[in-house]
Amino acid sequence: MRIGIAFPSYVDAWRDCEVAEAAGFSHAWFYDTQLLCSDVYATMALAAEHTRTMVLGTLVAIPSNRIAPVTASAIATINAIAPGRVILGLGTGFTGRNTMGLPPLPVARLVEYVRQVRGLLAGEDVLFREGRAERWIRLLSRDRRIGCVNLDDPIPIHVAANAPKALAAVGEVGDGWITVALPPDAIASARDAVLAAARSAGRRFDGPDGRPYTTFLGTGCILRPGEGPADARVMRRVGPVAVVATHAAWESARGGHGFGVTNEGLAAAYDGYLEEYAARRGSPPDRRYLDAHEGHMMYFKPGEERFVQPDLIPTLTLTGDPARVRERVHALAAAGVDNLALQVIPGQARELIEEFGREVIGRL
Repeated sequence: MRIGIAFPSYVDAWRDCEVAEAAGFSHAWFYDTQLLCSDVYATMALAAEHTRTMVLGTLVAIPSNRIAPVTASAIATINAIAPGRVILGLGTGFTGRNTMGLPPLPVARLVEYVRQVRGLLAGEDVLFREGRAERWIRLLSRDRRIGCVNLDDPIPIHVAANAPKALAAVGEVGDGWITVALPPDAIASARDAVLAAARSAGRRFDGPDGRPYTTFLGTGCILRPGEGPADARVMRRVGPVAVVATHAAWESARGGHGFGVTNEGLAAAYDGYLEEYAARRGSPPDRRYLDAHEGHMMYFKPGEERFVQPDLIPTLTLTGDPARVRERVHALAAAGVDNLALQVIPGQARELIEEFGREVIGRL
């Protein structure tokens, strides 16, 4: 298994990419969360220019953010800067949609979008629909001497999925699979669903034993001697990611998309917190989802840290002493994970890179 790093896209991420590449990190992944982050392709372009070996991918781009030809042109542009070092990760949308108060896209729309983008990246004519209009389109400046895009080096499309319909989509149209929050014993059964869908579609993956290349999104902190999950350094490192479970419970209770996380008591408590927070800001009641997702996976809002249960941090994240973290990483590898994408908190990346470079990458 290889270790990657995942960024909530910020324009200076390239500086951290340089350090991560030197420390042995294989991949850099970037979020497509338009209301929280810098533009994902601008961020990737800078990272592409300042790295030499890292594979760069979206994790994940959302179809509703851009029409298919715009995404195809954008990722093919990154491929011109970093030939053969690019992955397009696509999904129905979690943070990027929730921050707008919107649910995930229907899986059928994701499947159609993947097919359109793949056709364009293959240099094919693709039927594009806008309302009632249907028009054939293709990328017209594919000659690499012009320097616009690179369609010669393949760009694999990986599909993010946890739920059954999305897992079937991975098998139907994906070149790889991106997942999050599944324990190792659940990864195998989810992969079986992907493989069953692939067989039904007459497809086979290129990975070992016909498996899809699998990326697992997580985060973690390697504890120092005498340090515990509740300590301030650890909370700074993983707390903003751990509190996402509270956001998800709140979304589920309010009819949104919460990855199946249900906890009515927690949702009610967070509702009360949001009311207090909104009152201080003067935020209207119809924009509570904006208050909820401010800082999502990037920082705590004032007082939000109380919703993180320190005793759950070692379960929700790869946090523990070095031996325990390595044990967890080996369990993911044994479950068939090919790439562990470690999420970073802005301003905390260097510490994570140093720890995992020394204690995990250097000892795999």
